[in-house]
Amino acid sequence: MTTDPLTKYPRPPFAGQPQSFPGMTGRMAPEPDHGEESYRGSGQLTGKAALITGGDSGIGRAVAIAFAREGADVAIAYLPEEQKDAEAVGAWIEKAGRRALLLPGDLKQAAHGRDIVARTIDTFGRLDVLVNNSAFQQPNQGLDAIADAVFEDHFRTNVFGPFYVTKAALPHLKPGASVIFTSSVNSKHPMPSLLAYSATKGALSNMVLSLAQLLAEKGIRVNGVLPGPIWTPFIPAGMSEDSVKSFGTQVPFGRPGQPAELASAYVMLACEASSYTSGALVTVAGAMPVL
Repeated sequence: MTTDPLTKYPRPPFAGQPQSFPGMTGRMAPEPDHGEESYRGSGQLTGKAALITGGDSGIGRAVAIAFAREGADVAIAYLPEEQKDAEAVGAWIEKAGRRALLLPGDLKQAAHGRDIVARTIDTFGRLDVLVNNSAFQQPNQGLDAIADAVFEDHFRTNVFGPFYVTKAALPHLKPGASVIFTSSVNSKHPMPSLLAYSATKGALSNMVLSLAQLLAEKGIRVNGVLPGPIWTPFIPAGMSEDSVKSFGTQVPFGRPGQPAELASAYVMLACEASSYTSGALVTVAGAMPVL
């Protein structure tokens, strides 16, 4: 049985529902679908260990659930204030019969990036898949309204954090390992109201292309996913109420994507069947053209 992608999930208008960053899943209406009741695994990651930053909610949560159901043990990194969401994800991982490791902390700190890698290795004995997914977003009205500290936080979280974690992970990644970055369609279509965020995502897409070449001789694959508008806590926590109400209308599908609709892209990039795929930037954006 097939379903119409235009009507498979809720369409705008949505309630304004303002939140402060980083946002909580349970306060969203409608609550996002992370594949809790729908994702079916087929053993594509059996025996592997994965580390997912920003794994407590949104895209990271959907990827954690999918990876566990594909057979992987999963560590998730997240901010301490997201503990409740992280515990819910841990429960889903364990329900899939896999081991879960919860790693609270701030990835703007290089030491924490090294620590989460070390703890993942200590717990699972290996690291096969790294997903750099955590991010910070705050809209702006004009250039003069962007505080220096806020601009720096975008880069420290979205660019420096993945750099620290990937660098720490490299000595533990064997040939066949996979590194996946969550970039954004904003890397190619930057929004003036998300100047700092869009700039960081451009940097991440560039990092994917550089690292894929740099790590090819080690047999390590590096790829990126470019999500379009996705219904996650990022939206009410990082956009105006009016933007939240109409969120998703800008793409041909006329609705935002759900985190569950991205999980398969990450599984594809992580699994052995994609052994020749490196340096790819996979767009998942409801028919939005990204050139």
